[in-house]
Amino acid sequence: MAANLQHISYMQKPTGLLFKYLIICITICSCAAKDNSSKDHLVFRYNEHKNIGSLDPAFSKDIADIWATHQLFNGLVQMDDQLNVEPCIAKSWTVSDSATTYTFRLRNDVFFHKHHLFDTSAKPVLSEDERLSKRDSTRAVNASDFEYSFNRLKDKSVASPGSWVLNKVDRFFAVNDSTFKIKLKQPFPAFLGLLTMKYCSVVPKEIVEHYGSDFRSHPIGTGPFKFKRWEENIKLVFRRNNHYFEADENGNALPYLEAIAITFLPDKQSEFLQFAQGNIDFVSGLDASYKDEVLTSEGHLRELYKDDVNMIRGPYLNTEYLAFFMKTDVEALQALKLRKAINLGFDRAKMMTYLRNGIGIPATGGFIPKGLPGFDNAIGFTYQPEKAKQLINEFKSETGITNPEVTLTTTSNYLSFCEFIQRELQKIGLQVDVDVIPASSLKDAKANGQLDFFRASWVADYPDAENYLSLYYSKNFAPNGPNYTHYTNDEFDQLYEASYLETNPTERAQLYTKMDSLVMASAPIVPLFYDEVVRFSRKEVRGLGINATNLLELKAVKKN
Repeated sequence: MAANLQHISYMQKPTGLLFKYLIICITICSCAAKDNSSKDHLVFRYNEHKNIGSLDPAFSKDIADIWATHQLFNGLVQMDDQLNVEPCIAKSWTVSDSATTYTFRLRNDVFFHKHHLFDTSAKPVLSEDERLSKRDSTRAVNASDFEYSFNRLKDKSVASPGSWVLNKVDRFFAVNDSTFKIKLKQPFPAFLGLLTMKYCSVVPKEIVEHYGSDFRSHPIGTGPFKFKRWEENIKLVFRRNNHYFEADENGNALPYLEAIAITFLPDKQSEFLQFAQGNIDFVSGLDASYKDEVLTSEGHLRELYKDDVNMIRGPYLNTEYLAFFMKTDVEALQALKLRKAINLGFDRAKMMTYLRNGIGIPATGGFIPKGLPGFDNAIGFTYQPEKAKQLINEFKSETGITNPEVTLTTTSNYLSFCEFIQRELQKIGLQVDVDVIPASSLKDAKANGQLDFFRASWVADYPDAENYLSLYYSKNFAPNGPNYTHYTNDEFDQLYEASYLETNPTERAQLYTKMDSLVMASAPIVPLFYDEVVRFSRKEVRGLGINATNLLELKAVKKN
């Protein structure tokens, strides 16, 4: 995925004894620092160090924006923590016409958040005094709202970064108030997963057209929480939507919380200090500034935090890897034996232990990450240094190149990983030079085929392995698609196209595995690890789950 979604970040470690002392002191004194308000258990607090660009779901391309808009908006369908697509505003749907027509039946009890514009008897625009003195109104969602929302997503004048979601759609329309129909250009088994993205949320036409571009800071949706106040880069507050349509398994109304409060401290170290003090309830990811203070080298929570902190971790749909440009002029990288030697020549498990405190899964399978159908841990490369040396020696003998040398391009964030691999490959007879450039430069250069060997990552746009395999389809060559390696294989292309027509999930997963194994046989990439979501929460927080898309779901969260 082109957008940089949040995942576990490891910079060069800046911490020292002072930071350790602060952590210990703050943790010991945290009970004294907590807000003792009687309603503290009804407010969930977290920090967003990357800031939030927009509360308009049509612009929810970064994880910070997605987390916020997810609390405010709903779509036709939603995804549970096991990546199953479930009903949301659509209570049911049918698929017909050889899997190209989707017909959604909508609930009749979903209402937009209250706003004075919904009162048709009022003036079109009220003054602030009039608005404050008047009870805000609401209205029910109908199929025409989805027709408007989808047309807005496609509107070039809106310039939504999520317009691509509807690229496979031929047309869509409201049949009546409670029925919405979508017709695809061709079958696409992952389509329902696409519809779970926040881009596909329903928005009210009259509110959007009233505020125009300012809808980003005046959001009205249908979600479990409603917008209250936003002081940009300082604080954002949501309040409970008392008219939310979902309930828990016992029939109790959701959400349980009264409010969500988001702060914007700019760095992860300050964020963690606030968490340790009890001023925020939740931290996602693990930064180098505190990772060794919190976790053992095996990835377990240290004793200091066990009484106050819960830690949960699970697969994250993100594959970190190195990539070769297959049309390179560098003779060494043209050789399959050398690319295989690089894959075999370093210990991924050791790398994860020393550089990630055991967080992350060593990538001994293919490109598809653990957690998705099609993943197979046996189709990739394991650590075999003697075999790697043998391949390097065979390459030298066949080419006459006595001292093979390659350049690996990366960013400063991943320098430690590349230097680890550099040292390991030196032992098998391959010289690797590491070139560090800014992230924006790497992004542009890899898209335009200007890098021969580079670090990359791919975070799922939607939870289907097709999203990963699209990087190796020959019609997706960058810069017009995500195939940065320019890998091409006729058999792969045939299987990829066949997977669009396969509606049986088991059969489709088998096609995905076969495609992934074809890629690994040619070794256009070096999978490093499959990422993991790591979440820390205060002990009083209950119901905070975890999922492979790292979506923050708060409607069922409680605080003691």
